[in-house]
Amino acid sequence: MSRLTDLIARAKARDSALGDELEREFKALASRRAFGLNFERHRPESVELPGRPVRRGDKVRVLPPRGTTQRGDQRLWRVTRIEGDGEARIAQITLIDTETPEAADVAVADLVVVAEFRDFIYPGLVSTGRVSRGGDKPFHTVINGENFHVLEALTYTHRGKIDAIYIDPPYNTGARDWKYNNDYVESEDLYRHSKWLAFMERRLKVAGQLLNPESSVLIVTIDEKEYLRLGLLLEQVFPEARIQMVSALINPKGQSRADSFARTDEYIFFVAFGNSVPSKLPLTDDWRSASSTGSTDIYWQQLRRRGLRGAVRREDRPGLFYPIYVRTDGTGVEAVGEPIPLDETPSYTAPKGTKALWPTRSDGSFGYWQVSSDRLRDLLKRGMVRAERTEVGSIYYLKQGEAKKVETGQYQVVGHRADGSIITEASEGGNTFLPGTQWRISAHNAGEYGTNTLTSLVPGRRFPFPKSLYGVEDALKFFVASKPNAIILDFFSGSGTTAHAVMRLNRQDGGRRQCISVTNNEVAADEQAALRQASFRPGDPDWEKWGICDYITKPRIAAAITGKTPEGKDIEGDYKFTDEFPMAEGFEENAEFFTLTYESHVAVGANFAFQRIAPLLWMRAGSEGRRIDDLPEGGWAVADTYGLLVDLDRAGAFCDAVAAQGGLRVAYVVTDDDRRFQAVARALPDAVEPVRLYESYLSNFRFSMGR
Repeated sequence: MSRLTDLIARAKARDSALGDELEREFKALASRRAFGLNFERHRPESVELPGRPVRRGDKVRVLPPRGTTQRGDQRLWRVTRIEGDGEARIAQITLIDTETPEAADVAVADLVVVAEFRDFIYPGLVSTGRVSRGGDKPFHTVINGENFHVLEALTYTHRGKIDAIYIDPPYNTGARDWKYNNDYVESEDLYRHSKWLAFMERRLKVAGQLLNPESSVLIVTIDEKEYLRLGLLLEQVFPEARIQMVSALINPKGQSRADSFARTDEYIFFVAFGNSVPSKLPLTDDWRSASSTGSTDIYWQQLRRRGLRGAVRREDRPGLFYPIYVRTDGTGVEAVGEPIPLDETPSYTAPKGTKALWPTRSDGSFGYWQVSSDRLRDLLKRGMVRAERTEVGSIYYLKQGEAKKVETGQYQVVGHRADGSIITEASEGGNTFLPGTQWRISAHNAGEYGTNTLTSLVPGRRFPFPKSLYGVEDALKFFVASKPNAIILDFFSGSGTTAHAVMRLNRQDGGRRQCISVTNNEVAADEQAALRQASFRPGDPDWEKWGICDYITKPRIAAAITGKTPEGKDIEGDYKFTDEFPMAEGFEENAEFFTLTYESHVAVGANFAFQRIAPLLWMRAGSEGRRIDDLPEGGWAVADTYGLLVDLDRAGAFCDAVAAQGGLRVAYVVTDDDRRFQAVARALPDAVEPVRLYESYLSNFRFSMGR
């Protein structure tokens, strides 16, 4: 609608009568709203590409002078000519979409290339580093780029191949947490919600092309600001999917908000496609609820003896009346005291950092515990006492029958909670169930297991509101636990929590799952003013080093794999819950980091951009093993999962090599001759997919983007 408004204004400038008539018809049409979620689609988003060389024909903006914080000229210009050499190059530019022609000569160094989302793109990738500790396992990939354009690039490499998408998009709080058309969307923006919906809709539509239609899931987290609109948007974009929303406790203390209830939870939408359904998993007692289905975990009994007021009295069992000292930080029981005589008054004085608990009943009278103090100490040593909070009713223990199930191996100990109590799962896998839609899981605390975990990995580096590592792990596990080779995508990857969670899942079952993480290198709003005053601009190394991707995402993923901080020190602390081990051990995984590039279709077609296209070919073949980074001198080459033929006169030798190696998935054939391509395709093994370059690449981005 906003685009039509702009066009009508231009029509009025030329012919006011025609413009008025068009406006009347437009208003009549706009009043007939379709049923469902209606919002302005706005003019296409644009993204500045600092660091991209300026070429003739590019769309550009003129940057503000160095050393100033003023906003630059937001008008779009077209480069018609470039003259000179080096830093002295001058570009002749003309204004785009204007009634009055305007031209200017500007230093190329003062221009930044702009890509509008209605433009065709021809993407490439440049490697900026890798970490290899996983042998022949697939590489996790981190791509620094505008996520809409990266999604379009992935339509060439992963169309219909993604098993799960997990995203934590901007929550649209009005606190300058995201940009639209190079502007932060403020809380006062009247179009804030429709801009957010337009922003999300464009990305979700492309993401839908990547998901496996037979079995896949899209997981989206959000808070109360946009959850209603997001739910309707998901219904409209994916009418064929099954959608369910979960409420998850992520901040037990609550985030204070003026004149409002403190926010403690957020919402998770699960959008399932094809035959995808959540798997029943061996879950801890935290997950139990009235709506859970299936068998439950080993049963934890409340330690306080319960009953009617006259039936459970201290004087009835004085030997079971003793204090328990519980740590106030939630890490369990510090000590168990001795019973006291009936005529002695209980003391609530406790050692520092603990709280004394006596078996007090709901009416304030004294009762007694279920077991003796000696028995409780023995259970405590074996991890069979739970005390995650400091209330009398929050202490649980394993009764003799349940303890015997652990001792005999009927239930296996697979980890320990923060309070030291054991986490178990049934040896035969029978202890599995689906939880309800309200998740109150201590491991999902975003402060404790998001912010603090990130601080351990990259000390001194701050990132706003990172997800709990275990919260992301659990959400994914319901849908990829049975898919050891799953491909997971996160195109709002932020600090890289999703990739980290996928590594943990692989360690737990020996899986070979891979994660594609997409983020930009945006510098935080508060830091931009200081950098501009210091005469830095986006694209400068001293600017880019503070961006999200370079400063947080890449270092965090590298640290998780190596077990060392960016400074080379062993990471302090342990992973908890399902799989407990020192963080300094790292993971046996591989990861490579890339930056998105924008190529000329002429250069691609002429085989001049192969080095930037090469990573896409490797990713399409599975992101495994060796990559062919240069055009082979012998006319062909075969890597671990794919082959490349550039000289069709060597087709016979190439096809023989492909057949001899076995296990190859894709054969790329560079030719403009479809007849010769078909001849090579017929000679290849049936299991190998023949792909014609660069026809398949160019047509994917020229015709498949829905422009």
